[in-house]
Amino acid sequence: MEISRRRFIRQAACAALGTTSIASTVWNLRAINAATAQALSSGGEFRALVCLFLYGGNDANNMVVPIDDATYSVYATARGPIALAQSSLLPLNLVTPDPQGRSFGLHPNMPELQALFNNDRKLAFMANVGTLVEPTTAAKYLNGTAKLPPQLFSHADQQVEWQTGWPDGPRTTGWGGRLADLLTSFNNLDTISMSISLAGSNSFQVGNNVSEYQVSNRGPIGLTGFGGTDGQIRYQAVQDLLNLPHQNLFEAEFAKITNRAITNNNILTSALSGVTLNTPFPANSDLSDQLQMIAKIIAVRDALGMRRQIYFCSVGGYDTHSNELSTQNNLLAELSQCMNAFYQATKELSISDRVTLFTASDFSRTFQSNGGGSDHAWGSHALVLGDSVKGGDIYGAYPTIAIGGPDDVGEGRWVPSTSVDEYSATLAKWYGISSSTDLATVLPNIGRFANTDIGFMNQLA
Repeated sequence: MEISRRRFIRQAACAALGTTSIASTVWNLRAINAATAQALSSGGEFRALVCLFLYGGNDANNMVVPIDDATYSVYATARGPIALAQSSLLPLNLVTPDPQGRSFGLHPNMPELQALFNNDRKLAFMANVGTLVEPTTAAKYLNGTAKLPPQLFSHADQQVEWQTGWPDGPRTTGWGGRLADLLTSFNNLDTISMSISLAGSNSFQVGNNVSEYQVSNRGPIGLTGFGGTDGQIRYQAVQDLLNLPHQNLFEAEFAKITNRAITNNNILTSALSGVTLNTPFPANSDLSDQLQMIAKIIAVRDALGMRRQIYFCSVGGYDTHSNELSTQNNLLAELSQCMNAFYQATKELSISDRVTLFTASDFSRTFQSNGGGSDHAWGSHALVLGDSVKGGDIYGAYPTIAIGGPDDVGEGRWVPSTSVDEYSATLAKWYGISSSTDLATVLPNIGRFANTDIGFMNQLA
């Protein structure tokens, strides 16, 4: 019965008010001590990580495309009706030449990100990254000796495994949540959670001690039905009930959480009341509204007493089994415009070196077309944006794009050359995780892989 009560308290408070869970009041002493030591060593400066999840499985094979004649020919043959015209692709000027001598272009509807890559050098690509239990190869996969992530091509499972960073472990916490647990003492603990979701509940931000505070793309989520004179009377009645002495533990904890949620709503509403941004954001886009609200909350970080924040936002529609070309035209145009607007907003706020946005998605899609689209695959390409990013390069190993080639496990499903663990560890180290012990707490499988730092981030002093 106690388990169901705790679940009810957490779900009721989060769904109605966007608050932290009961667990956020039960502090882990080891986490506090580790975070305090790091705060003293690094000066406690502000940093924010923004996870942008592309739900459905982004077909990265049509996002970053080889444009040299020889490789493009292979691409066009395999992709058939969903191949992009070679002349339409936006050339990428790499700082470091591709080891196989290939050249690359970006999807034609992403000129904003092309400029951030070529001109500003603030955007990088993480090539062929995906969920792995341990390093493996296509040959091991095909002969049945590879240890694989559970339910490899399942949307729901791969979303959770990406967000937890622990494919063969318990799915009780996310790597962003474990990161927050370690570093929460950077912040004023009397204000809202350092983990803020603009896209509802997610696995990424679930910690043992810190849970996400859910905010809508229009602002804090408060109690409804309390407008006008009658509403104020009802509101006061609710407050009176919550403030009564409660002998029952369930009632007492529910009252505590609800009061905290009301307080959090008031704190954030007040802090945001005078915030305006001059940076234009795209209209009629939920993703745009999410990123704009994140920028506004970052703008009031000092009022909230925040030196560390972790954000989660998302956009759906990337499950392109059919009608892929027109669907991706819209999705990738939105992604490019919105990421650029967010970056420009961080420049406006003079915080662009302290905010890093990174993308993730369920998986990529088959290189081989199914006719009008593509099917579930594995290794994908991700984007990382911010002034601390060593931009203008493709990190990791871009796959050999050949059906039946050394990286293919079937129909152009690339076995990842970089694990989610390695990708995430690079971001976690920039965020402030310095010891190998703490890195293993955030990413328990990181010791199985060769790299704890892929090299796409400038580590801040």
